[in-house]
Amino acid sequence: MDDSSPAARTLRALADAVGESRPRHPADGTDPAVPVAGTVVIVRDGAHSAEVLMIERPDRGSFAGAWVFPGGKLEDDDRVEGDEAKSARRAAARETHEETGLVVDAATLVPLSCWDPPPGLPLRIRTWFFLAEDPGGAQTLAPDEVVAAQWVRPLDMLARHGRGEVTLYPPTWVTLHELGVQPNAAALLGAASLRGVEHFETVGRRGAEGPMMLWQGDAEYADAGLGGASRHRLEIGALPWTYRRADLPEGRSG
Repeated sequence: MDDSSPAARTLRALADAVGESRPRHPADGTDPAVPVAGTVVIVRDGAHSAEVLMIERPDRGSFAGAWVFPGGKLEDDDRVEGDEAKSARRAAARETHEETGLVVDAATLVPLSCWDPPPGLPLRIRTWFFLAEDPGGAQTLAPDEVVAAQWVRPLDMLARHGRGEVTLYPPTWVTLHELGVQPNAAALLGAASLRGVEHFETVGRRGAEGPMMLWQGDAEYADAGLGGASRHRLEIGALPWTYRRADLPEGRSG
């Protein structure tokens, strides 16, 4: 992989972020000073399996050069006092329309997950992920925010990332990883509805395998010296990344 490529720069930035992270405090996951964003994972049935719509960001600004799901930060008109999830839902629908021209109904979005980044970083954004069925219609990409858009199979995008061909960030990577196990769009939406929203309150750590992101359920998450073999982590020191989780086959990577 070219050391000057967006993917290589992202790997270095993520490794630096792990070094800057501090231990989590109980209030970190709901800190009102952290900006909030919403993003929509739009799904449809492809020729062989479910596909998701992804967009490529320009090689500048936030998530420079990365492939992401449509979405963005809350604006004043999105805010619902005392209801962060509903506010994020409205922002996700609005931003999706602004960036892709597609119209999704905020009220019907299926909550998938909420990602709180490692504490202590100079830039943090807490992001809510929602699922939506493809609403149809023509795409109209916002030229200042979107370079390209593609319908992709989740596991294909992970394979491209593993070869260093595209840039992904950990929440996007893990989301693709978990969506890749479902055979079609109906299964994706049904599984998310049954499970409910999952909260990922991230800790950055360096281990024998290099930098990694840890979440609740990992034996080393709270840094309490408990030991044990339970794992819920993403090892990001080299490509392909490896996701380890107690309820998944050991060492699944992409």
